[in-house]
Amino acid sequence: MPDPPPGDLLAEWRTWTPDAQRRALDLLRETEGHTWQPFYCARTDCDGRPHDTWAWEHGRADQRPPPWADPWLVLLFRGGRGSGKTRGGSEITHRVTDHTPRVGLIAATGPDLRDTIVEGVSGILATAPPGKRPLWEPSKKKLTWPNGCIGQGFSAEEPDRLRGPELGFVWADEPAHYPLIDEVWSNMHLGLRDKRVEHPKIVATTTPKPVPWMKKINADPMTVVRVVSTYANLHNLAEPFRNQILDRYEGTRTGRQELHGEILEDVEGALWSWDMFDRVADAGDLTRIVVGIDPAGSANRRSDETGIIAVGADQAGHLYVLADRTGRYSPGGWASLAHDLVDRLSGDVIVAEKNYGGDMVRHTLETTGHATTRVRLVDSRRGKAIRAEPLVAYYEKHKVHHVGDLTDLETELTTWVPGEGDSPNRLDALVHAATELLRHISPAAVANPRDLGRRVPNLRLVQSN
Repeated sequence: MPDPPPGDLLAEWRTWTPDAQRRALDLLRETEGHTWQPFYCARTDCDGRPHDTWAWEHGRADQRPPPWADPWLVLLFRGGRGSGKTRGGSEITHRVTDHTPRVGLIAATGPDLRDTIVEGVSGILATAPPGKRPLWEPSKKKLTWPNGCIGQGFSAEEPDRLRGPELGFVWADEPAHYPLIDEVWSNMHLGLRDKRVEHPKIVATTTPKPVPWMKKINADPMTVVRVVSTYANLHNLAEPFRNQILDRYEGTRTGRQELHGEILEDVEGALWSWDMFDRVADAGDLTRIVVGIDPAGSANRRSDETGIIAVGADQAGHLYVLADRTGRYSPGGWASLAHDLVDRLSGDVIVAEKNYGGDMVRHTLETTGHATTRVRLVDSRRGKAIRAEPLVAYYEKHKVHHVGDLTDLETELTTWVPGEGDSPNRLDALVHAATELLRHISPAAVANPRDLGRRVPNLRLVQSN
């Protein structure tokens, strides 16, 4: 039998069953070797800084849930990077398991579920109090708390998986960035029907993105919104983040979203708007794939990034933006990356801008990759807006679909205003690739002046020779 605890508790301890004594001592040992500290103090307006006997950083007022019995459905933590959204989600989830038999945990992907929600530095395992650490079964995406509560993990890439389970609580991490957020949210809502739970709730932790779902849920009267800046938690963040990331993005449009948690509105005069983007998980069968390149080094460039975008077309004439590999590379680097994309996607042709150094561009592409890969150079001296307009019209008809997370591309498209500075490299690469595909959508025909401006019916894809 284990050694009894010292002090005045000895007499009472002796009246316990051997099993109760063993469990009590196991919990005591776990507590002594654990770094866990309570998160919520008694001050509901606390800023989380040390005070009184709470000598450690702990929960801020904005990280607390509102009273559970109040008539709200969604608690939206809309904050900047590193603002403490994930920690708030973890702490609330642990509390919920005391009175909810089954909870759902949704992440953008399976790895995100494991690396952020469960095993992350602010995830469920790291924040579990002594005696309440759940058993984690990665192969089943399942957590089991000591009291029997089950937490089932889901990937937003598979929204149909949410159809069956009956849940009493859901924590969704980064839902504004789910490509299939509408399907995920709908199926999750229908599953929030566990009759054993009096007040089913949803906690959503996300950096914002001006997608329709984000604007809708933010305006819903059943949503409690907590907007938190990165600066609220700055003292807990690594010094390189403070010194480099903040300096880079503070004062920029990206910083307003990623640091301050703002929902950005459409830019007046921009050709693209956020409601034009249709996000899908995969592209299905494609009949043609093109990789577009806007090489760095052209005149009047504000950056030395090379735009690299892959786009495909299906038999119905719809376009699918498959990948964005834009970045800063040497000529050999961007050429190799373009060829790798062609190989991985079974692409047909590389289309690159030739305005400045066309011979160099062709030579770099032809000597870096496979001799069988076709290279087509295009002249982009025509106005960028004129070249982009046919593609914008295709977006307006919802015939262009984005596969996966293309946030950087979408941000550039929605913030470029013709005539105000150079267009981003991603935009040019996208236009090059899409224009090549649009050249072969719809059969050639002799134009009739009276038909100019009319829409071409029954669009279909015709293979290039």
